Amino acid sequence: VQLQASGGGLAQPGGSLRLSCAASRSIFGYTSMSWYRQAPGKQRELVAIIDSDGTTGYIDSVKGRFAISTENAKNTVYLQMNSLKPEDTAVYYCNVAQLGLSYWGQGTQVTVSS
Repeated sequence: VQLQASGGGLAQPGGSLRLSCAASRSIFGYTSMSWYRQAPGKQRELVAIIDSDGTTGYIDSVKGRFAISTENAKNTVYLQMNSLKPEDTAVYYCNVAQLGLSYWGQGTQVTVSS
């Protein structure tokens, strides 16, 4: 499975962006889909995850601001990011876990700055 992430860019503090991650083929039966991010000089961290039953989870710093969702017909996972803060600046990566395997997208840069 190849994952193509898009939607990153420059946003002002308080602004919004929506990231998309499209899979090259059906991801039916996936275990989980998630978004990670890695800021300069920091380790990659899990930001949001959604299980196959629709259960979602978020790191504390984005709760109430970010929302992960899927559109199975399009084999796509989204990350809606609202009320963006400068500390959200990072490269964002999507991940799909399916049948014991883990797939990564190429990353999309999100920069939050005035």
